[in-house]
Amino acid sequence: MKISGSIYSDKQRPLQKVIQDLVGHQIDLLHVDCNDSLEVFKDIENIRTWCNTPIDLHIITNDPEKFFPYLKKHPVEYITFQYEDLTGPLNIPSEIKGKKGLAVTTPTNVDVFAEFEYMDFILIMATIPGKSGGVFDQHNFSKIRQFRKRYPRKSIHVDGGVNAEVSFILRNMGVSSSVSGSYLFSEASIGNALMNLTQREIHSHYCIKDFMTPLAEAPAIKLEGASTKSMLQCVEDGKMGFALILGEKSELIGLVSSADIRKALLKKIDTPSSITLKDLINHQPISIQGKATVNDLLKKIKSCPFPIMYLPVINDYGNAIGIVNFTHLIKGEI
Repeated sequence: MKISGSIYSDKQRPLQKVIQDLVGHQIDLLHVDCNDSLEVFKDIENIRTWCNTPIDLHIITNDPEKFFPYLKKHPVEYITFQYEDLTGPLNIPSEIKGKKGLAVTTPTNVDVFAEFEYMDFILIMATIPGKSGGVFDQHNFSKIRQFRKRYPRKSIHVDGGVNAEVSFILRNMGVSSSVSGSYLFSEASIGNALMNLTQREIHSHYCIKDFMTPLAEAPAIKLEGASTKSMLQCVEDGKMGFALILGEKSELIGLVSSADIRKALLKKIDTPSSITLKDLINHQPISIQGKATVNDLLKKIKSCPFPIMYLPVINDYGNAIGIVNFTHLIKGEI
């Protein structure tokens, strides 16, 4: 996951000093907030003389057309327009290069992206835009999952309240870029903050149930009445490479993954018609409690002698309540 440093979050130093510090610590992107002011392009022009780090421009305006000539003259690598401030269609000229995105605040449903499917990414504002130092609203975990499911080929960027723990969770969910402002500049140094944002050892405040894929959104099938075909179809339709196997009261009985299916086929390759449900189900999958912390999750993963791609989440009674899917972690690092 790329880290985009919000250049205006440091109010104490001249802009050039801030840029030099960020670039010196190998920041991935320079996040430039623009609240309906063309003056921002003077800063962009200066930044281009100071470094060649990609610019991540976030424009909040009800008159995007006035920015088009300046975007042609001063092209940037990423351009985002704030959805809530738009009053009409956003017809970006083809001459304007760079990846384009739509920013939405927490209350705005990701359904609005349907009008902007030509764009490359969505920017989810997890705190109130313009207010530095806000706390990440965990409702946005659900929005990230919804958008990922609907638009698997689009990138997801997040801005607001991203600290070390939230950064770990976002990487796990496949987020491509996160904006860091107050956290980046409030630490002892930018280097220390960047290390925290990318490290694997973090302090926990969120529980697994806060960001897992809930049972209602996960491929799952009741064992009673299931057939080999229906179970395989559940894995296929879920498009996640697995299916949870449940009892009548949603107790976790097991897991069927693509690897389990492959093992069953190899075991009975000469008589595939003899494959039964028993052959397909892993009756002892590694699982984790929903109230466990992110640190508990990391310890669980490290203690396993084999790689874990899917981790069922259960409650105190052994009922399945969701799953953590680690395949999105790879997407977020590309």
